[in-house]
Amino acid sequence: MLPRYHRSVARYDPTSALLVIDVQNDFADPAGSLAVAGGADVIPFINAQVQAALAAGAHVFYTQDWHPPVTPHFEKDGGTWPVHCVAGTWGAELHPDLRVAGPVVRKGRNGEDGYSGFSLRDPQTGETEPTELDDLLRATGVQRVIIVGLATDYCVLASGLDARARDYATTVLAAGIRPVELAAGDGERALEQLRLAGALVDESAD
Repeated sequence: MLPRYHRSVARYDPTSALLVIDVQNDFADPAGSLAVAGGADVIPFINAQVQAALAAGAHVFYTQDWHPPVTPHFEKDGGTWPVHCVAGTWGAELHPDLRVAGPVVRKGRNGEDGYSGFSLRDPQTGETEPTELDDLLRATGVQRVIIVGLATDYCVLASGLDARARDYATTVLAAGIRPVELAAGDGERALEQLRLAGALVDESAD
């Protein structure tokens, strides 16, 4: 019998897309500069979802933080976070165990926060601009998105909220996400925000 995480918990079809958020070395590897507890543990589950999506004719898209060395997103430059996912470095690479089978949308390239796969926010002015993700989804006829990746309380949350704001039916697979939790309970609070926005948080394991 296959382990529970090898079974699909989501239903896929050609009008759906799996969004794999920021499964990068700096987040998923314990040696990463902003390692998420248990981040690497979700990769087998995510890979199983990639396989299920492709088998059903669904689409798979990936997001990737891709920051410059100097950005107000980083604590050293006035922001919140330690230096992470600097473009071209090991930390910014997608985790080597992750199955990559679709386009990759890079975010934060010009110093933006880049939490959401759909939009970029200037950390100083608060102004936002879109990434190419929405256009890619529309071009392939996607109406429903299924979200996995890192981290629950930041990039998964922001991507899910933006997906709902753009009228995509949205499911977040709890078995495929992990939180940062700068404050205790941030992960659960993020899931509640997603539910309030109309997303389905699927907490089943198979």
